[in-house]
Amino acid sequence: MKNFPPLPTLLGCLVFAQAACFAGPDWPRWRGPEGDGRWNPPDLPEDWEKRDSSQLWKRQIGPGYGGVTVGGSLVYVMDRQKKPTDIERVVCVSAENGAEVWQAAWPVNYGKMDYATGPRASVTIHNGHIYALGATGVVFCADASTGKQLWQLDTVASFGAKIPAWGFSASPVIDEDRVLLHVGAGGKAALLALDRHTGKELWRGGSDHAGYCTPEIITHSKVRQLIVWGPEHIQSLDPASGALNWKYPYKITYGVSIAQPVYRDGILLVSGYWHGTKALQLGALSGDVSLLWENEKELCGLMSAPLFKDGVVYLLDKNRGLQAFELRTGKILWSDDNTLSPADRNPHLSLVWMSQDKGLAVLLNSSGEMVYVTLSPQGRKELSRKQIIGRTWAHPAFAGNTVFARSDSELVAWRLW
Repeated sequence: MKNFPPLPTLLGCLVFAQAACFAGPDWPRWRGPEGDGRWNPPDLPEDWEKRDSSQLWKRQIGPGYGGVTVGGSLVYVMDRQKKPTDIERVVCVSAENGAEVWQAAWPVNYGKMDYATGPRASVTIHNGHIYALGATGVVFCADASTGKQLWQLDTVASFGAKIPAWGFSASPVIDEDRVLLHVGAGGKAALLALDRHTGKELWRGGSDHAGYCTPEIITHSKVRQLIVWGPEHIQSLDPASGALNWKYPYKITYGVSIAQPVYRDGILLVSGYWHGTKALQLGALSGDVSLLWENEKELCGLMSAPLFKDGVVYLLDKNRGLQAFELRTGKILWSDDNTLSPADRNPHLSLVWMSQDKGLAVLLNSSGEMVYVTLSPQGRKELSRKQIIGRTWAHPAFAGNTVFARSDSELVAWRLW
């Protein structure tokens, strides 16, 4: 492990036309403050058609698919470097100017991993610590400000985790004093819970191999449930013990369980590339689950996690682009015909509610274009579009009035207003 000392921090928020202001909600985890694609910062401007973003800074980084996260005045991203040796890194930079604050690295061997570009997961920030999971199963915990290692484990060597075809991709989830990892411990226990302070194993739960979907915690009938979607099942576990509440079969071609499920109004919705969308009705009892509806042909998500508002889901379909449909019935309301993100064999679009109440969303498509739109059951209205980075599948981060995005070669910051 290589650690580098922190650089001096710059002055905080400077208020002038081109400055970035970092007061406001951080982006401490995959898909934002609550892990569900909602940002909703205060005091948003109204006239997005007239607003023009400007680049604040950019810096070179190595390749990877993992998203960006932000805590206070620091930005975190993972990448891979092949020279002089093959390593994965966590890189921490100043949100003000992109200057490196610290980095930490460990050796890797990607072997025959498909799409072997770099790390897939986002760094998770919690109570002054960061948690990172590499593509080959190294989990790393450090002080968020200095990068000083607190603990590190190889989940393959220590817990018998089996690397899936496209590498470990689910971001770490913090629940109380547990860090939850979707790594298929022992080759068949989907979830591994470690003490977030020490890395000590607490429990293993779930019956699948590792998939690619970040776990999420929901509350249904006043009971907290840990939802994990793997290659063969959708499962609900007790977050405290890993005990199984229920599981529902959903065997997926190539095991590509990727996009995060949506839970609202007693319904859990999952969507996959090969076998489409299933809506599960959760009952009053912990093990009560049934199929409400399914659509195997017209609603097929891949990597893009959907958004939800007022009974309507907004999902990127593999063929038709962004689609709106009713959560309770599956009725398709409209499709955008691939106008917001280009049609592709592996389409992708990062979707974020900028103001959920107003239906205002900001999208980063696979071409690196940031698109402001309003979304409603009646349709979508594009407000503006800006090229901010090259081709990317990585989820951006939003903090203050700034968006941070990465590609396989750059990390950039753009002022939004």
